[in-house]
Amino acid sequence: MSRDYFDFDAPDDATIRRERAKARELRKSRWWQQKTSSGKCYFCGRKTAFKNLTMDHLVPLGRGGLSTKDNLVPCCKDCNNKKKSMLPLEWEEYMETMRKGDS
Repeated sequence: MSRDYFDFDAPDDATIRRERAKARELRKSRWWQQKTSSGKCYFCGRKTAFKNLTMDHLVPLGRGGLSTKDNLVPCCKDCNNKKKSMLPLEWEEYMETMRKGDS
């Protein structure tokens, strides 16, 4: 029986703590320095000061994401606060409704 993409067991607190610790270590790495050197938010594309960039999990930890290089992106605090625990598809849908609201 195949599992639906959204059908997963929520990670336990210990797993989330472990993944947050991995993210903190990656934040200290040369890889993260290079990733944030452009000062560009992954989501909105705006340039921002390095100190205003945050690390975001594309697939949030609470929804089964991991602290791996392919799941971590730099983003501005504004986008990170708005995205919360949305999956990439949910974020795209949210942004589309925002664009329609602006027109």
